[in-house]
Amino acid sequence: MLQESTTAPAAAPTGGDAAAALSQMGVDHLITEMTTNPGQHVVQWVVTIVLVLMSVMSIYWIVVNFLKNANLRRRGDSVTTTFWETPNAQDAIRHMEEQPKSEPFSKIALDAAQAAAHHQRHEGSRLVESLNRSEFVDRALRQAVTRESMKLENGLTVLATVGSTAPFVGLLGTVWGIYGALIRLGAGGQASIDAVAGPVGEALIMTAVGLFVAIPAVLGYNFFVRLNRITNNKFDTFAHDLHDFFATGARVGEVPAKR
Repeated sequence: MLQESTTAPAAAPTGGDAAAALSQMGVDHLITEMTTNPGQHVVQWVVTIVLVLMSVMSIYWIVVNFLKNANLRRRGDSVTTTFWETPNAQDAIRHMEEQPKSEPFSKIALDAAQAAAHHQRHEGSRLVESLNRSEFVDRALRQAVTRESMKLENGLTVLATVGSTAPFVGLLGTVWGIYGALIRLGAGGQASIDAVAGPVGEALIMTAVGLFVAIPAVLGYNFFVRLNRITNNKFDTFAHDLHDFFATGARVGEVPAKR
């Protein structure tokens, strides 16, 4: 009689093993592994801390810029309308001086008024000979608009940096995690689903976290760039009217007041 084979077929992975493997792919398991074995997850810790800092900075500048733009849109039209509707120029300038320091339209108007007053006080001097009133006011307005436009860009560099680098920071954690998982698998000689799913799943979480950090930053950056472009156009329009007013005594389309 032929001798029966004593070699048993390899056991198929059970449902319990698959469930255990899937349980190792969660965020809670990653946190547990990083906490219990910090020495083996140094890169993951560094990546996590960097992503958390990026997220905090991104959220901070999104909130700050949102509040700043909301306040600017709320007060800007009121400030400019009050300036032009005030019949007395001195009263209009006094109203500009009463505005908060963070209000840009009033600061542009005050710079133009101060430039016109300074030029008028030095009539007959070399200043008047080198620059006429229109040129002197125009130079002051250009400097004021540039200054206020630069203030609008506060935080946009941070949002752009976070949006462009956070996915790669998360990818670094993923690549390093998969690399460490392959080393452990090679050393242990196991290639079952429960041995592979956990380390690979933990590594992929880093890429997901990087995307979650980057997406709000990119959306916020594009949103505020659009708002700043609209605000800069308002600055230019207001500065153009101010130049005509302080250089000729009237806005475009108005008859200059007789002196």
